[in-house]
Formats: sequence, structure tokens, C-alpha cells
Amino acid sequence: MKQVLQNISNGDTQLVEVPCPQTKDGQLLIATKKTLVSVGTERMLIDFGKSSWVQKARSQPDKVKMVLEKVKTDGLMPTIDAVRSKLDQPLPLGYCNVGIVQDNGNSNFKLGDRVVSNGNHAEIVRVPKNLCALVPDNVDDESASFTVLAAIALQGVRIANPTIGETVVVTGLGLVGLITVQLLKANGCRVLGIDFDSSKCEMAREFGAETVDLSKGEDPVSKANAFSRCKGVDAVIITASTKSSEPVSQGATMCRKRGRIVLVGVVGLELSRADFFEKEITFQVSCSYGPGRYDSEYEENGHDYPVGFVRWTEQRNFEAVLDLMSSGSINMKPLISHRYAIEDAIDAYKCLDDKSSLGILLSYSNSPDTLLFNKVVSIKKADTYTPQDVVCGFIGGGNYASRVLIPAFKSAGAKLDTLLTSGGVSAVHHGKKNEFANASTDLAQLLTNQELNTVVIATQHNLHAEQVVNALNAGKNVFVEKPLALTNTELDEIELAYNAQDGKCRLMVGYNRRFAPHVIKMKALLASISEPKSFVMTMNAGAIPSDHWTQDPNVGGGRIIGEACHYIDLMRFLAGSEITGYTATSMGAAPGVEITEDKASITLTFKDGSFGTIHYLANGGKAFAKERIEIFTNDAVLQLDNFRKLTGYDWDGFKSDKLLKQDKGQGSCTKVFVKSIALGSASPIDFKEIMEVARISIDIAESLRK
Repeated sequence: MKQVLQNISNGDTQLVEVPCPQTKDGQLLIATKKTLVSVGTERMLIDFGKSSWVQKARSQPDKVKMVLEKVKTDGLMPTIDAVRSKLDQPLPLGYCNVGIVQDNGNSNFKLGDRVVSNGNHAEIVRVPKNLCALVPDNVDDESASFTVLAAIALQGVRIANPTIGETVVVTGLGLVGLITVQLLKANGCRVLGIDFDSSKCEMAREFGAETVDLSKGEDPVSKANAFSRCKGVDAVIITASTKSSEPVSQGATMCRKRGRIVLVGVVGLELSRADFFEKEITFQVSCSYGPGRYDSEYEENGHDYPVGFVRWTEQRNFEAVLDLMSSGSINMKPLISHRYAIEDAIDAYKCLDDKSSLGILLSYSNSPDTLLFNKVVSIKKADTYTPQDVVCGFIGGGNYASRVLIPAFKSAGAKLDTLLTSGGVSAVHHGKKNEFANASTDLAQLLTNQELNTVVIATQHNLHAEQVVNALNAGKNVFVEKPLALTNTELDEIELAYNAQDGKCRLMVGYNRRFAPHVIKMKALLASISEPKSFVMTMNAGAIPSDHWTQDPNVGGGRIIGEACHYIDLMRFLAGSEITGYTATSMGAAPGVEITEDKASITLTFKDGSFGTIHYLANGGKAFAKERIEIFTNDAVLQLDNFRKLTGYDWDGFKSDKLLKQDKGQGSCTKVFVKSIALGSASPIDFKEIMEVARISIDIAESLRK
């Protein structure tokens, strides 16, 4: 199927063939009929992409600060690689979609329903149910395609809370501004529109507003004063897009005492206290489509807000807009300036250079072709494989997979056959970049592909166990990013599947730290030491919000299972002895601390008498090294800082070793795994040791939650 994507590193817009997205509970699969190009938002995204690195930095000073902090801890080159990877992510364009439901995701929608959604410019889209709404029979597809954009305007109006007869100024008469004018008129308000474009002012007058044409030198303040009968306007809704702060300052001057200013667009925010103080003016920023926006529980998990407590959610705003269209209270037809077929999408985007453009519509076939539902797209002609080749199928193409794992397997000599992702977009993008043969969203096809002998799993943590079991049952070698599983029950299932293969399949977990060059050096230095060792390992992990998926015990497993497992494995490796016990303590409950288990101290004991403590702390500063390892033994100390510098204190024959850049062992980890398959040798980490570390990690996490 066809989809419009943008590369934010250079602003390049492309029409790309991508596989049909996977179906998912709570999400609709929709065959698109019409989409609307959001002139303001999409032009802004493209302009950002086309800007230089310096311009990008100036527009996001907060991100620059984060980058500089990362340089201090991780080094220059790893930071540059991370930034480049972030900017290289493909961005699906569009958020105003009308189409026919092909799969209802076990929701209350029916197959064949005509719905609006915030789906992208693509022939098939997958959208959470709370971001969809039924289209009334008397509302045509072209009008319905404006619904999501109109919901943005509606939310701004709701925040302004106008009453019948009030005077309201709309600053900026683009698509959102002109829709705002119509909504205010439907609400019984007197409306004054302001813009530099005479044609847009003319359209606003057709919708019943009075206007200020800035291109003709008209003074908005004096015009607003006369419009309000010298009382000052009741409210100002700013829908303009400009770096200037003048619309806000100007709005304050126009307002009456205790007037309201609502920001819907994007403008400068250098506010003057004096502008607001004397009149006690209220200023509020409107958030997109309405309540529920950016709330993962509402949008992704489908948990609606009770109507008695939240009357107007983003979905209910969609429905309200459609009702207004159905009744004839608002009219979208005059807002259409261009129409294109999806095949001509690139020509459509050239219209963004014309500041007078309004509604740019993309049309799609009314009868979905079965080809649209293909879940495998060929990227290049597949190589001819030999029995000795390590032929990989990747499940997951997120940041870590695309930036680290895929290049590492490629560098190790593995053959990259299929890259599978849930939505298909990143599969195509990173598949082309890394010369995969196929991009896919079909897991069953990947597992039954007889040419593949190895599966690499880099998905959300809650998916790991099931995917590992399925891959083992399919007779594949498996490399899975940590964690291996989230529960001991899942580990039991993995163990059963592994044993059923009777040693024919390798299972490797991405415990890369033990393969880092400095760790290998430490292991060699410790080889001659027979006495027990004492370990102190500190991970300055940094805070992650409590609502992030990694913090969810059922999805990410929490950060002990999800990340501290690295250090449990590392200590097990350096001790070279079986873990015999553990104690774990987390931060106590305290006001303002939502998550306590990611601020924990874990002590492990080993069969040979060694012991060690892992300090996993999410409450430290970013200026401090993220990872530090100290080993005390034989009247000497080894200290490793951030996997860059290893120092020996009183260590006979060794003082220090420093790398030019950080190396956590990702490359070596994949290399030895690939080599073991090619040579037919044992997996680099013994299966019993993998299970030992996984079970201890789970047990520790569960103990911290009690």
C-alpha cells in the first residue's frame, strides 16, 4: 500500500510502498477514502526538516541541552550517532482521515462503517478506537475529512467559552481560523477575523465575520475597539503561526477587563506582564483535539472518560463537529482549494509553497484492492543463501534495533532477509537503509520462512516471551533483547520450548555488557585471583516518567527486570560463580515519588563466597557518569567508568586503559552469537546461566513491589 512519509533530517517527502499494518485489539484497520493535508502543521514539519542543524538546534534549545549533557557522559561520537538516528526516523504525515472499517479490533465499530480518524496519509491505516467517529450518512467524504482539524478549532472555542452575543477576535484565517469563525458564528457570537491574506479575509466575511486586512494597512486594535463598541472584545482566539509575540500582546490590548486569550496556533510567547496585569486577562493554550490527547490510557488503551465528568473528549469533539456538518451549521466545501489522487501526493505537497493554499485533499480508491492488504513488501532481490549462512529475520525496528542491533548483525556477517514491525513504516525505512530483502508486518510468514534460521527479537518487553517460544517452536535460533521474560511462568514456557528442540536451537539474550572490551579485560585480570570478590556497581539510570510503558509491570516489567538485569548478568559473569541469594531494598514511599523500585539497592551472594551490590538509581544527575563498576579483591581495585576508562589501583601489571569512545559490547555480543551459528558451536551464554539471571531479576523485582 502507498503511504506519505517525511524524513525530518532533510525534509524530504516521499510516497512509499509499505506493508499493511498488523491488526490489533482496540484499534481499527481502515481503508482510506479521503485525507486532508493540514497546511499549517505539515508545512511546519517540512520546513523544520529542511532547516539546517543549526536552525533545528535554535528552534529546540531544550533538546540541545540534553545533547550536551549526553556528550559529557557518553562521548561525542555516540551522541552524534544517537542524534542522527533520531532525525533519521521516518515521520508519517497526515492526521485527517476518512475511510471504511476493515477490522474493528474487537471494538463497538462494525465492519463497513464509514469513520473519521486521525489516521495518516496511507491507503490503509490503523487507529485506536477512541480516535475514530462514525460519519453521518448526509456528510460527504470531502467534508468529513476536515473533522479532526475542525476538532482542534472546536477545542479552542470550548476553552474560550463564548456566550451568545459576545465579541470574539480570530487572529489567523488559515484552515483552523476559518473553521473557528464558523463555529463562533454557530454559537451566536460576533466575530472579527484578522489576517494578511485578502482572499482569506473575503472568505471569513462570507462566513459572517467582519475582518481586518493587514495587507491593506488596517489597524487591528482600533478596528477591534470599534467592533466591541469601545468596550474591548470578550475573547481572542489565536490560530496564527508566527515566531512573533505580537498576536498575544495585540490580543491583550484588544480585550476587555477579564477578557480571555486562547492560543490554538504556534506563536512567540514573550509575554508582557503589563499587558495582562491591569485587565486580569486569562491566557490559556489549547491542546489539540481535546481531553484525552496524549493520554495513553485514553488513546492507546481505549479507556474512555465518564461523560458525566468529562463531557467533551477528543472523540466526542469529532462527533460534535460531524453533527454540525450534518445540520449545515458549518460548511467545509469552500475551504477546499486543491484535489489530488494519492498517487500524485508529492505534487500536492508542492502546493504548500503557495501561502494561499487552504484545504488540499488526497483521494483514494473507493474499493480497496486486495493488494493493499499485502503484509510483505519486497525491498530488493534476496541473496542466494548457503547452508552456512546466518539468515536473520528481525522483529522490531525501534530506535535501539535500528541504531545498534541491525548494524551490529550486518557487521557480524549475518544475512538480513526480513525486517518486521507492527506498522510497517519503520520496516521499509530501516529495511532499505540496511539492505534487507523484505519489509513485513506478517509474523506468521516470518516464522514459517524456511530460508531464515535466526530470529532477532527487539519488541516491547511483554511480547518477548511469546515471540521467543514461537520462534523456538519454529526451529529458529533466537537472539532476544533483554529482558527474556516478565514472569517465571513465561520462563517455564521458554524452558519447555528450548528443551523440546534438544539443543538444535541457540537462545541468546542481549546481555552485551559482559562482552564489552573493558569487561573482557577485567575478566582476564581476575582469572588468576582465587579469593572471593566484592563488587559495587552503580547505574545512574535517570528518571523515566511513571506513565512510560517501561514502568508498567505488565508491559515493560519495570526497570529492574528491563535494565538492571544487565548488571545482574554482568556480576554473575565477573564472579564466575552461581548466585546463591539476594537482598533488595528500594526507596521508601515519599511525597512526590511515584515509582520507588527504580531507586533500589540489590545485593547478590555467590557460591564461591563473593558478593556484590548493585545501586540502580533513577534520581541522580545526568552530569554524573551513567555506569560505574568497582571490584575489590586481592588488596587491589578495578574501576570501570562508563565503559570508556578502566583503572587499576594497586593492581600488579595494570594501571589504566581508555577507549576513544564508549563500548558497551553490543557489537561483540552479536558477533560471537553469529559466529556460534556459523560454526555450529554452543551459544555464547549457557542456557542455564541465562535462565538463572532471568529468574533472579524477576524475583528481585517482585520482592521490591511487596
